[in-house]
Amino acid sequence: MLENFVERLYLAHRELKNLPAPSLVCHWLDSVLKLLFPELADQRYGNIREFRQQFQQVRLELYTILDTLKDMLYISPEALENAFVERLPLVHEWLLKDAEAILHGDPAAVSVTEVIRTYPGFYAIAVYRLAHEFYQLGVPLIPRILTEHAHSSTGIDIHPGAHIGQRFCIDHGTGVVIGETVVIGDDVKLYQGVTLGALSVRKELAQTKRHPTIEDRVVVYAGATILGGDTVIGHDSIIGGNVWITSSVPPLSKIYYDSKTSELLA
Repeated sequence: MLENFVERLYLAHRELKNLPAPSLVCHWLDSVLKLLFPELADQRYGNIREFRQQFQQVRLELYTILDTLKDMLYISPEALENAFVERLPLVHEWLLKDAEAILHGDPAAVSVTEVIRTYPGFYAIAVYRLAHEFYQLGVPLIPRILTEHAHSSTGIDIHPGAHIGQRFCIDHGTGVVIGETVVIGDDVKLYQGVTLGALSVRKELAQTKRHPTIEDRVVVYAGATILGGDTVIGHDSIIGGNVWITSSVPPLSKIYYDSKTSELLA
């Protein structure tokens, strides 16, 4: 029986031999973040040629990863590599805006450099934005490897399929969950323990919008749970801590939990 078990394991390994190792994908992630943000880099470049060489090396690593998935891709690894790299300037621009939003939204933050280098919220957002590009390009597996790596590092779980606007701020962040079909507008701020989830986890609903929409300039305080694909939190609303919301909230609302009456108040 043991010999048969070992043989079955070997055959399983052979079938998946062309999948990229998670460690390789995470190494690439580390390399690209260090290129995008000198605050994260552990080396300095003496000239532009040296930097360009490193940039090309990171591109080659990406191509190598995509090439292992070539039988699962709808276009060539080269085309996907080019498409992703062409999106990097916009991703970088949005991430700098995210860092500025965190700086302005957290009285304890003293500089953008500190935010980029030390804040788990920024790291989770950065990984999400890179993973989201792969998700949009139809690349399998890699988006989830990236966001689950950030999840394990920060405690912040953002599905790569979520759509998140500009100047996004996650303060503290531990325990934040953002589901696959969440839509978040611009200038939104979430605190720790916020869940933007689904009312139902039935598999047959996988292709539907299961998670809420959070409109522009909404603040959601710690421990709030907002569920359901039809749930919309209107713009410029404030959602208090530890509330449970399964229906829409109009713009400019203030929703909080009254511990004396155990009721939600607006």
